[in-house]
Amino acid sequence: MAGIRLVARRELGAYFDSPIAYITAAVFLVLAGTSFMNSFFLQGVIDMTPFYETLPYLLIPFVPALTMRTWSEEHAQGTVELLLTLPLQPLQLVIGKYGAALLYFALILAGSLPIVVMLSWLGAPDLGLILSGYLGAFLLGALFLAFGQFLSSLTHNQIVAFALATLLACFLVFSGHPSVVEVIDGLAPTWQPGTVMADAISCLPHYEAFVGGLIGLDHLLYFLLLSAFFLWLTQVGLRRIQY
Repeated sequence: MAGIRLVARRELGAYFDSPIAYITAAVFLVLAGTSFMNSFFLQGVIDMTPFYETLPYLLIPFVPALTMRTWSEEHAQGTVELLLTLPLQPLQLVIGKYGAALLYFALILAGSLPIVVMLSWLGAPDLGLILSGYLGAFLLGALFLAFGQFLSSLTHNQIVAFALATLLACFLVFSGHPSVVEVIDGLAPTWQPGTVMADAISCLPHYEAFVGGLIGLDHLLYFLLLSAFFLWLTQVGLRRIQY
C-alpha cells in the first residue's frame, strides 16, 4: 500500500500541476451543467435524470483526455523503464496511477453537487435515486479510466491513445443506444444482433439501470470485472517490458 500511495501522490501532483486538467474539468462541468439546466427549464421536473442521460456522451472525449498521457508519456520520455527499476511491482504502479485518476474523476463529479443542492432547495428530489445515479456515473468513469490507461500503455503517442480510447468508449456507449440497436436488429431481424450486442457488451444498459435506481449484482459486476480486466492487461504489458 505504501508503494501504491507513493505512485498515486505523484500522479495527483501531475494532474493538479497541469492547467489543462483544470480547463478540461471546467469545460466538462459547464457542458454538463448547461445541458441539465436546459432540460430542467423545459421540463420543470425536480430530477437529475437529464444530467445522467447526457453524462456518458460527455465522458466519451473527456476521460480519454485524462488518460492519454498516463503511460504514453512515460514511454515517450523513457521514464517507464525507470519506474520499473524501482522496488515496486507493475501492479502497484498500475493501481497507483488508476487510483489517482479515480480520485480526480470523483472530485470532478463532486463539482456537480450544486445541482443537488439546488434541487433540494426547490423541492424534494429522490435522494436515493440521485445517489444511485452518482454510483453509476462513478462506475462508468472507472471503466473508461481503466481501458483508457490500458490503451495508453500500448503506444508512445498521446494522440493515438486518445483516439483509441475514444473509439472504444463510443463503441461501448453507442452499441447500447436504442436507435443503433434498432438499425442493427433491422439488418438481421431473426438473430437481432443489435439487442444481443447491447445486452452482452454495451455499458449503457448497465449504467441506465443505476440511473433508474436498480443496483443489481449483474450491473455492478459488469463494471467491476471489466475494469479489473483492463487493469490486469495493463500490468501484463508492463511485466513484458520489465522482463
